[in-house]
Amino acid sequence: MMMNIPELFRCPISCDLFTDPVTLSTGQTYDKASIEKWLAYGNLTCPVTMKRLHDTSLVPNHTLRHLIEQWLLTASVNEYSSMLMNPIKSMDVMLSTLKQNLQFPAPIPMTKLETLRIIKLLSLESSSRQSSLIQAGFFELLLQVLFQFPIAESAEITELALDDVLNLLPSADLESLNMLRKGSNLAQLVFLLEQGNAQIKTSLCYLLEAIATCSATQELCLMLGRRQKVMQVLVSLLLDKTNPRASEAALRAVCSLCLSEANRSNAISEGAIGGLIAYLSSLGCVPSSRNRHTTTRALATLELLSGLDIGKRKMMKTPNAIGILVKMVFRIPSDQGGSEHAVGSLILMCCDSAKARTEAINAGVLTQLLLLLQSQCSHQAKSKARALLKMLRAMWAKDQGGL
Repeated sequence: MMMNIPELFRCPISCDLFTDPVTLSTGQTYDKASIEKWLAYGNLTCPVTMKRLHDTSLVPNHTLRHLIEQWLLTASVNEYSSMLMNPIKSMDVMLSTLKQNLQFPAPIPMTKLETLRIIKLLSLESSSRQSSLIQAGFFELLLQVLFQFPIAESAEITELALDDVLNLLPSADLESLNMLRKGSNLAQLVFLLEQGNAQIKTSLCYLLEAIATCSATQELCLMLGRRQKVMQVLVSLLLDKTNPRASEAALRAVCSLCLSEANRSNAISEGAIGGLIAYLSSLGCVPSSRNRHTTTRALATLELLSGLDIGKRKMMKTPNAIGILVKMVFRIPSDQGGSEHAVGSLILMCCDSAKARTEAINAGVLTQLLLLLQSQCSHQAKSKARALLKMLRAMWAKDQGGL
């Protein structure tokens, strides 16, 4: 009889039900007999990740073994066949055990790690599994693990808990995130953002983006926007050229926080404009297709920040800011809206400053605008391009006449 064993309970090597699950240093779990045979043949890599193993020790996965035992024992002997054909019947029992492992006041670190790994596998399995986890209250519980319980025993626990939160994020009720408005929880978030490793910081950036773009968490968004440390860390990540993934995540967080007008002044004061310009500069003249969306968001945010007097002053003090904007006028595909935002920022800069107008003209803005007008760009982009050309002609004549 074919058994419909959940993928979670299958060894990746034998594809059979685990009998003695053990975990490698890579975090992957295998049946002990299968992985020992793999290693005995002289293989020094993890079969799933193919990462080289510097540590071949095998750690028993007690949590997974316990869940398998529960799955097998939920039905009576007479019901065993139907149980194997419909493993969902044991899901409630499985989730109850996982919740107990997370709720226990002082769980053994390895037990918590095993539990978080299993939740991650379940959350990635299907949307129905995500729904089951959310309905069982795991989203709120994972937030508590991150922000209410004592600081995690290891970075790996924090990383896994954040992975699980982000996996459930699209289907969760984000109002639960308002628990972070509590002082101690907010302090823990800022601490993790400041002291966490690159992976933790990157994951928190995605969480900040979700908070800033949800109508139910706008008060929390404002609280985060007022925290100097939050914006300082995000800007430092923007400026970090060694980790493109973290830099892109930070950009998404900064742009999302700046959608709220109340957050913009603090963002400017903490260096957001310099960070955004540096990010655009690092992409080169023609951003790749992968970076086009984030590039457009960066330009849109610069236009928002340039709308404030403090923003215009900061832009003028930022080296090569106008030159970067000029390059972006005809470097972003029109359907992405980047050209429109680049021209919009230049209009705001040039309308009040002869220095900005001179710098823009010297950087080749006139040629860029003419090329844009001849392209298939949007109506809004062409309208702004014509407005900037008209302004530059009038102002340039006036500036020259005053010399």
